[in-house]
Amino acid sequence: MKRKKKTFAELINENKQELLQDEERLAKIEDRIERRHLQKAE
Repeated sequence: MKRKKKTFAELINENKQELLQDEERLAKIEDRIERRHLQKAE
């Protein structure tokens, strides 16, 4: 089975989307950690 080759631009777009999703995930995790630390500090 032969796969259709993606263009370089398509690959870049896919990577960009994945990175943006990862950044959102990391931001949520960071928020959760900060909140936990603030609760412990009180």
